[in-house]
Amino acid sequence: MRRQGGFVLVVVLLVVALLTGMTVTFINDVYIETGSNRASVEATQGSLFADSGISLGLQLLIRTLEDRSYSSLNDLWAKPVYLEEEHGSLKLLISEESGKLNLNMVVLPNGTAHPVYNPIATRLLKNLNLSPDLLDALSDWIDVEETPNRGGAEAVWYLAQMQPVRPANGQLVTIEELGRVKGFAGEPINKLRSFITVYAEGARPVTAAPVNINTAPREVLEALDERITPELADRIIEYRKTTPFQHPSELGRVTGMSDIMPALLTCISVKGTVYRILSEATVNGTIRTIEAFVRLSGAKSTILYWREY
Repeated sequence: MRRQGGFVLVVVLLVVALLTGMTVTFINDVYIETGSNRASVEATQGSLFADSGISLGLQLLIRTLEDRSYSSLNDLWAKPVYLEEEHGSLKLLISEESGKLNLNMVVLPNGTAHPVYNPIATRLLKNLNLSPDLLDALSDWIDVEETPNRGGAEAVWYLAQMQPVRPANGQLVTIEELGRVKGFAGEPINKLRSFITVYAEGARPVTAAPVNINTAPREVLEALDERITPELADRIIEYRKTTPFQHPSELGRVTGMSDIMPALLTCISVKGTVYRILSEATVNGTIRTIEAFVRLSGAKSTILYWREY
């Protein structure tokens, strides 16, 4: 209880600091010359406020997880943060990428299906009523050789399209890039977006991409093993609501999982290192949003992706 109170105090202090910085920004803007474009000023204010939100999110993650052996949806970082100030507001949302399936791991560089993650991806596609041919196309996009799989395509096909593009012959850099891969644009990528990631837990080359069972959505939990039914996935989710897993082997404590758990130990984890921070600032009706993907290592953080719009 004392530790939880400490976290709340940290959040309060960070929020106060953020609001103070925002107020100073607005005070300084009073002195901008009269002829300045008001919309431009408000957009700049919104950008600064949204940027401060990213800093707040990073500090919240670090203070919460730095000395912890696990991360879960019970943590403070997983709760939305809403701030209101006289001149504007901020919405901060943080989600964990480590509870998703890393698509870059479903195929090896030589085009061979990964023995662990490819079957998980196959089950996920099946559960979402998506074609298994998508994995053939993804494999051809990632691998370095030029022979297309049965349901895939290589450079000849891509260069013949109305909007020609050359396959990466390497790992996906962003989820948006997946929309260029044969068959993924539209409904498939929209269905998959909540369950997949392209960001590795550690610096490349990465040989494994374990799924955090404390934060994985139901669809990903079901895909981990063909024996995990929707009922078992629901049981895992109910268990972790009150007792987050602090070691992968604790999954065996869930009724019905004791025989399945040993086979999963190589592909599951209980703590993530990659997070998505979405900071949306509103200033007099003008909205600026920053989306950042970050990797944590103790008290240090690395920005993997940054987009402002």
